[in-house]
Amino acid sequence: MKILVVEDDHFFQKFYSLKLKEAGFEVDLAGDGVEALEKLTQYKPDLILLDIIMPKKDGFEVLEALKGDPALKNIPVLVFSTLGQDSDVERAKNLGARDFVNKSFFDFDNLVVKVKSLLSK
Repeated sequence: MKILVVEDDHFFQKFYSLKLKEAGFEVDLAGDGVEALEKLTQYKPDLILLDIIMPKKDGFEVLEALKGDPALKNIPVLVFSTLGQDSDVERAKNLGARDFVNKSFFDFDNLVVKVKSLLSK
């Protein structure tokens, strides 16, 4: 199973990539929303792990672009962000995110459970 991790923080990119690979996933990385949308023209992941606060295009803009693209709109998106207000979670889900995990309360095992759950649907 292929996962595109969209995250601007290099430490978190490396950490998520390593841990997801250890869990058996193929991982590609994008450092911002523009790079993510460019990669999605060729790399068709089974799941997108998406940060919200990023340069160039934020996660909400990426979700809007995915929702408007028939070739991409059905890729499940798990938002993984420090934003945790109910309004942010609701906005992400209204734009098509399947689930939302708050980085501030990070538990990698819980993240893998959510990833596997979304991929099994």
